[in-house]
Formats: sequence, C-alpha cells, structure tokens
Amino acid sequence: MTDPVATLAPEDAVQKLKYYQKGTFTVGNRLVAEAERSVQASRDRSNALTCGHRACQGCGEALGARYAIDAAMRATNNNLIAVNATGCLEVFTTPYPETSWQLPWLHSLFGNAAAVATGVAAAMRVKKRSNVRVIAQGGDGGTTDIGFQCLSGMFERNDDVLYICYDNEGYMNTGVQRSSATPPTARTATTPAVGPEPGNVFGTGKSVPRIAVAHNIPYVATATVADLHDLERKVIKAMSIHGARYIQIDVPCPLGWGAASQDTIRLARLAVECGLYPIFEAEHGKVTQVRKIRRQVPVEDYLKLQRRFAHLFRGGREDPRVARLQAICDANIAEYGLGNAAADEE
Repeated sequence: MTDPVATLAPEDAVQKLKYYQKGTFTVGNRLVAEAERSVQASRDRSNALTCGHRACQGCGEALGARYAIDAAMRATNNNLIAVNATGCLEVFTTPYPETSWQLPWLHSLFGNAAAVATGVAAAMRVKKRSNVRVIAQGGDGGTTDIGFQCLSGMFERNDDVLYICYDNEGYMNTGVQRSSATPPTARTATTPAVGPEPGNVFGTGKSVPRIAVAHNIPYVATATVADLHDLERKVIKAMSIHGARYIQIDVPCPLGWGAASQDTIRLARLAVECGLYPIFEAEHGKVTQVRKIRRQVPVEDYLKLQRRFAHLFRGGREDPRVARLQAICDANIAEYGLGNAAADEE
C-alpha cells in the first residue's frame, strides 16, 4: 500500500505535521478552509510575538497582542514598526537581554508611546518609506491615564499611527492599582474592599473609545479576545487606512481580576454578552457597525467569576450596586443598539 505522505510535495509533507488554531473553541485543524482560518492559523504567519515570554498563564494581553500584531504584519507585508509603552506587555516580553518580538520594536516611557510612534511615522515619511507603517501599543494605564495627553495630541493631529490599547482595567504590572478603566465596585490595591461601599467608586473613569470618536479620527474600534477573527479583521481594516486610528481590546487579567486562568475567554465573552463592554466600529466620528448580543446575560454572571467583585456577594447577599452595574450595561445596549442578534435572525 502506498504511503500517502510519500506522495506529497515536500511543503505538503511538512504541512501535515502542523496544526492550526481557528481562534475558537474548536480544535485547530489543517483541513479548515483557507478563508476560515485566522491570521495565526496561516502557515505564512509572522509570529511577531513568539514563545519564551513570561506572561501569566491565561494572560489575555499576550493573546490579544499576538493576534493583533500578526494581523498588522499581514496587512503591511511585514513592513511594520511597533512602539510599546512601559507596562505588562513590555515587561513580560523583553526581560533584558531577551525579547519575544520578531519585528522592529521600540520601548517608550509609560506615557509617551503615542508621541514616539508619531515621531517614527514622521521619520518614515521624511525617508520616503511610505510602505512602512507604525503601531503604538500599551495597557490602559499607559493609555487612558499617563499617556492620554500624548494620545489626544496624536488624534488631534491625525498622525498616521494605529494605537492599540490592551485594556485589562488596571495597573497590573505594578501591583493591581486602579486605573481610569477600572469598573465601578472593583477591588484593587488602591480601591480596597472596605467601608460602606467597598471597591472602586461610581462616577469616575473615562471611555477612551468614546473620546477617540469625538476626535473625528478616521477609525475607532473596540474588540475582544473572545472573538479573534473580528479582532484580526479590525486590525487589518485599520492598517488599510491612513491617519490616526484607535483600537481598544478587552484582555482579561487572571491575576488582577482574581479569575481562573482557563476563564479568560469566557470572561471576555460574558463582558460582551452582558453589555458591559460594547463592541463597535466608528469612522470619522460616526458609529458604523456594532456587534449585537446573541444571548444577553445578567451582569452578575460576569461578576461572580472574579474575586475583585467577591464583596458584592458576601454572605449570600447581593450588593445593591450590582443593579447599578446592570443599569450601565442596559444603557450601553440602548446607546449602541446592541439589541439581540438571535431575535433579529428569527
């Protein structure tokens, strides 16, 4: 009987040993149609963030960055430069003298990644290297707080940079302190679960995606590691556009959120399905597309999987502030018209 492997071309014989990730819960499979594979599933992937980094088990940021940067590499034919703010992503990928980055990569200060990326883009323009594109990236601390001034300036000038914020809702690298992306009631090192209303207070924080939309820049999107195909699509679309662009990705942090490492994707999905993290796209100040919720779940389904919200359910009682968080979810659903996708399909 003829050995089927022996009859294959050399590249197909190698391919037989390679398994593909589809970006879903289904098992990776080399037989998946090319159009259905994610960028990461391609044999031509750049693997820009490769193995050997020191992220925590289940790190949503490592997953989001790997998919986002590889998608950008594909969109630019590997002509990409990344500028990285100080933070978890920088620390766990570049412990001196090692690095997991397989592309030109610059480390900036905590707050000036947008400004440094603007300078890199200007240098490429002066050198007439229009084919080389630039990405700035950082966590929510280096984006919504420390780096907000530089980021707003980048938006206002419409600099040709895609800024990606990996939103894990706190300063996780320095001990899980509160950021302006930390949700109300969440326990952090600086918002402890003590007092009559433990955890982070209501009425603080900011939504940088909304602020980016208000700048009327060419492209703004939110994404999640729970839908990696959508994440890749948005990055590829952003790289087809010139000018200032902003993508914010929900990346659960098992350590900072007090969640099981295997629940990262589950948490990201629940954040979308309860309405707490609306997924949308906007172009030139107008929302153009939203991801509707297929099966809406109560916000407590999301909260109960995280120790940072454990005080809301202490003693078997539900804190009245859970209803206030539900109201935020309901307001997001109404504002963006997230509705119910399942009902629309019927």
